Amino acid sequence: MSFIEVLKVLVFGIVEGFTEWLPISSTGHMILLDELIHLNVSKDFKDVFLVVIQLGAILAVVLLYFYKLNPFIRLRGKEPKGAVIPLMENGGNGIGVKIHTMILWMKVIVACIPAAVLGILIDDWMEAHLTNAYVVSATLILYGILFIVVENVNYGKRPVVEKVGQISYKLAFYIGLFQVLSLVPGTSRSGATILGAMILGCSRGAAAEFSFFLGVPVMFGASFLRLIKYGFHFTGAEVFILIFGMVVAFLVSVYSIKFLMSYIRRNDFKLFGYYRIVLGVIVLIYFGVRAILSLM
Repeated sequence: MSFIEVLKVLVFGIVEGFTEWLPISSTGHMILLDELIHLNVSKDFKDVFLVVIQLGAILAVVLLYFYKLNPFIRLRGKEPKGAVIPLMENGGNGIGVKIHTMILWMKVIVACIPAAVLGILIDDWMEAHLTNAYVVSATLILYGILFIVVENVNYGKRPVVEKVGQISYKLAFYIGLFQVLSLVPGTSRSGATILGAMILGCSRGAAAEFSFFLGVPVMFGASFLRLIKYGFHFTGAEVFILIFGMVVAFLVSVYSIKFLMSYIRRNDFKLFGYYRIVLGVIVLIYFGVRAILSLM
């Protein structure tokens, strides 16, 4: 593999890490990037790469929220007050189960059901009919406008749900319905869930965190299904591309998640809304001009 190809994988990993957790659509960015930087791989493998690379981004969430997401913990008697509720012991070795974390995972599962069911049923149809630049540009612009509108409507209002732990099963399911919208390319999974959670009364922080947590099973599942569909017959170079891309996406995602959570403590999502609109217009103009030139 040439040095240039390694640099291309590096760029894809960086873009994936930055855009996966920000509500700006990693798909839209990947489509543009793929036009500018062509990986020297088969189309089928590229499709696998663009999905599996997300595993690196998922691991960043697991690392940053390990204590919050890990339901099992070794009890030492010095845990933060109220943080650990020992539901059971495992052979007397001091392993306890955090009830609130188990409940959080059950809510995440409930929220994932709508997208999981519809994703399995219509994934191939969506990929065949809606995976194009014009749909992506339209969803980028539409949801960019919605972010600005929702922030204006919510201005000065106190959120009903301040923390992730206050999200009920019913609310989790409704947020999951919004996640279904992300099946349309360019919507952004994080964008759809964050926007939906805010519309339903969640604070920006709670909406973003719950979106991160939803991404863990959803993206693991999507990557696994893509690998099953493609098969596990990779060359040495393809294995390197997958692993290197995931590592880069992981490292950049750690920074991206920290940046987002820090940013929304003092700011709203309007900046991301404006960014989506500008990107959507760029995508539309680029592919529109290219289509016109191809006819000349």
